[in-house]
Amino acid sequence: MSFAPTAFFGGMLRAAVFTALALLLTLTAASAERRVALILGNSQYQHAAPLANPARDAQAMAERLKDLGFEVVSGFDLTKQQTQVTVAQFAKQVRGADIALFFYAGHGLQVSGKNYLLPVDAALEDETSLDFEAVSVDFVLRQMSRETSIRLVFLDACRDNPLADVLAKSAGIKGASSGLAEIPIENGGAGTLVAFAASPNQLAYDGSGDHSPFTTALLQHIGESNVSITEAMNRVTSDVFKTTAGKQRPWINVSLTTEVVLHKVDLNAPLIVGDASAPQAEAGSETRNTGAASGQADDQLALNALREKIPKLATDGPILFDRPVKFGDPAIDGKSIAQLIKSEPLFSPVEGLDKSVWQGKHCDGCHEWNETRLCEQAKNFAANDVSVLRLQHPLGTRFKVALARWAQGGCK
Repeated sequence: MSFAPTAFFGGMLRAAVFTALALLLTLTAASAERRVALILGNSQYQHAAPLANPARDAQAMAERLKDLGFEVVSGFDLTKQQTQVTVAQFAKQVRGADIALFFYAGHGLQVSGKNYLLPVDAALEDETSLDFEAVSVDFVLRQMSRETSIRLVFLDACRDNPLADVLAKSAGIKGASSGLAEIPIENGGAGTLVAFAASPNQLAYDGSGDHSPFTTALLQHIGESNVSITEAMNRVTSDVFKTTAGKQRPWINVSLTTEVVLHKVDLNAPLIVGDASAPQAEAGSETRNTGAASGQADDQLALNALREKIPKLATDGPILFDRPVKFGDPAIDGKSIAQLIKSEPLFSPVEGLDKSVWQGKHCDGCHEWNETRLCEQAKNFAANDVSVLRLQHPLGTRFKVALARWAQGGCK
């Protein structure tokens, strides 16, 4: 029987790394507030022309919210029955959540001041169709209000809706309109924020790009570091108004009693921690270690071991966006961050991706990087330094380390 020491200890090291990462994720999850989101997006309507963006809008929002620590219940291009099943799952999961969030993209309408969301199989031939084919917004809001503290609602559902016209003509309902009605906010918990893509009774644009103007702005601002949700929505409103040349103005109703920040970053936290050794007890002194204290010490040692693996830069000086950097990596040494984000990647941006897909491409072409967006990503690296080890970067791990230091210096 042969024994390979290198393979054996290499396996032990990998096991230790994965164990430490698992501990990190457990600690993070334990200390974070509980967030649950319901994401629905309908594009492929059976009795109306398909919409280009809602399903994509919803899918992008689901991914963004997962990154922000939300448990996500989602459904795309759902029928009425499938929608009810998905909302029921959300209703069970959201109980007791610190933050409950609902995002919908697709067709919606109001009838006599009541808002309805339309599943893909809705036909709306007469007034009774509303009860059997549509989903009342009030019904969803009731599910997310049970034993929850903060409620956030985003409705990108004011698109031009031919089914509203059909219902108005066939059933003679004068109050049927594509624009949604104002939603009164109920008291309870720490409050509610309701955001419409457009002002009450007005229409919103589906957009000619990958996402609607409202969702594009929401994706840009909802996860910004240390920005309150109310300030984020002010920025969304400004972006949408500018993008649509003043034709669309989102409408926000807020009754929050506390500041809600979905992405908190401590910019003073150290990026790299060296050897951490606890103070030794004096001779003859008693030491009392509880199980919790011992576990916390083990967790900290695991994190410190990972931090020691983070590669060092070849310079201790400040990192500036447009100045050459001594990375300590010959492949990128002497180039600035501004130059590198417009260069070709050194490694695959996704593990296992065929070289023909990414070689010869430019990094900013895929990531749409600019100085502002890159700063937000850099703040993530600064706040979560151990993540530098977890995933390879297309420009190398040292590029991540440099970005983190750049963020700590104020992204100058």
